[in-house]
Amino acid sequence: MHWTKRREKFRAYLEGDKCYHPGSVYDAISARMAEDIGFEVGMFAGSVGSLSVLGLPDDIVLTLSEFAGQAYRINRAGQLPLIVDADHGYGNALNVKRTVEELETAGVAMLTIEDTELPKAFGTVGTTRLISVEEGAGKMRAALEGRQDPSLVVAGRSSAAGVNGIEDAIKRTKAYEEAGVDCMFLAGIETRSEVEAISAEVSIPLMLGSTPDEIRDLDFLGSQRVRFALQGHKPIMASIKATYETLKQLRNGVDPKDLDGASAELLDKFTCAENFKRLKKEYLG
Repeated sequence: MHWTKRREKFRAYLEGDKCYHPGSVYDAISARMAEDIGFEVGMFAGSVGSLSVLGLPDDIVLTLSEFAGQAYRINRAGQLPLIVDADHGYGNALNVKRTVEELETAGVAMLTIEDTELPKAFGTVGTTRLISVEEGAGKMRAALEGRQDPSLVVAGRSSAAGVNGIEDAIKRTKAYEEAGVDCMFLAGIETRSEVEAISAEVSIPLMLGSTPDEIRDLDFLGSQRVRFALQGHKPIMASIKATYETLKQLRNGVDPKDLDGASAELLDKFTCAENFKRLKKEYLG
């Protein structure tokens, strides 16, 4: 597979002046749906990976190979540029370098490396702790050394605003910008003034996690160099609910013909059925 073209398309969004909502995806079909509906980019989160691959909560037990494998399946399904949440890079700075190498090979357009202390150490459950700025900057430099395709976007990520306050978030963003990251993903931002304070101090594009109503204005965010803002991960939650309710009804004796599901037309569309009919006719006789 050739990944550079979609990465260049992603960089055009990053270097523009608009803010976009990525489509949260978790497998090949959800990625095709997001692309067909018109989402400019997709987002595959670590928490979503843990749900879709392991059926477990987001407690950092998903491995790099499992995450990269699912990211590859998503990427090979279409042409949607994909952002991935690479958590803490699965270890120290050396692990971060390896993480970038694997996820670049898997076809992602942008990956984020965060400075949260993960996995949680003994006695720290229920708290959120950050590694030092110095260690975080080292991880960012290691991530950049692991990159081979210059069109791949390497982003820092921090929850400092909600953990230590906005001044620490600014400090870390500036340090990671100096280390060379292309973008900064900030979680825990709550007000317009916080967005403005960070935007005024750095020159790299920004990305935000789920935000309160006060700052959910795409025009405002775009004016502050925010290029992507998440909306949570509703698609996989809706899928879990629909699957559970369907299985429960079948177990309770409901006739399958009385249950809603994907139509044959919808299924054919997102499984590329017409193309496979052509391939079978051409190559299998």
